[in-house]
Amino acid sequence: MNGIQYLYEALESLASNKLRSALTVLGIVIGVAAVIAMLAIGRGAEMAINDQINQIGTNLIFVAAGGQDIRNPRPLTLGDAQALADPAQAPSIRYVAPVIQSRGAVSYRGESVTTSILAVTSDYTSVRNSSVAEGQGITAQHIRQRSAVVVLGSDVALSLFGRTDNLTGETVRVQNQVFRVIGV
Repeated sequence: MNGIQYLYEALESLASNKLRSALTVLGIVIGVAAVIAMLAIGRGAEMAINDQINQIGTNLIFVAAGGQDIRNPRPLTLGDAQALADPAQAPSIRYVAPVIQSRGAVSYRGESVTTSILAVTSDYTSVRNSSVAEGQGITAQHIRQRSAVVVLGSDVALSLFGRTDNLTGETVRVQNQVFRVIGV
């Protein structure tokens, strides 16, 4: 048999079993579509994960006290952060930015909003690759002098003041303690 005869027999078989042929073709189309869809979903998930990693930084390490199995972990101290920042002890570390995070109320003239509250050091903006749109960030001098200053997030500023500009110098209460706004 030559190639033409094979082709003729195949077409004849397809014509005589139309329903079976149609179902076979439909199965192949659905299978190919499913594989393409799964690949697209996988690539989309990969891109989303990569975007999240790039947002926090691929060269960041977050250190937390204890672990999931430890009931009462010894808290990390500012001394621990200073030891990590010491070039003699950890030469590969460029910045160390200790953070204490909680949730609480920030208020201004009767308006109040519950939000995340971060206590940070001056290296925080460098580590997180963030910037202050207006005013300034927390500096080493603020830390040394234990200044009661705050940098407001734009959402909190909008909720309390209805704006995000010209807020430097205003005072707000964070957990009922008065802080001067130095940046937004």
